[in-house]
Amino acid sequence: VQLQASGGGLVQPGGSLRLSCAASGNIFSIYRMGWYRQAPGKQRDLVAHITSGGTAVYTDSVKGRFTISRDNARNTVYLQMDSLKPEDTAVYYCYANLRHWSGGNLNAYWGQGTQVTVSS
Repeated sequence: VQLQASGGGLVQPGGSLRLSCAASGNIFSIYRMGWYRQAPGKQRDLVAHITSGGTAVYTDSVKGRFTISRDNARNTVYLQMDSLKPEDTAVYYCYANLRHWSGGNLNAYWGQGTQVTVSS
């Protein structure tokens, strides 16, 4: 299984970015997909995740500014980030909890990080 993330970059405060992450490989179903981020010298923290049914959870600091969505047919998760702040600067990692076959255990996979820098 591979998770390919894209969409990071440099943006000014108040700007927007959209991250995408597509999962491919031996996948029967994906239960949850989401994003973590890690700033220099800090631990990796949850940003948001979304279940296959569309239930989304956000960390408090991004509520009202970030929107997570997914395309189940394409095994892809998106993170629309608006009103970006310098403190959003981090490497963003996507992940997926998925099954390789019907009734199989859930397994976690991570994508490569994508850098988001918010600076004037």
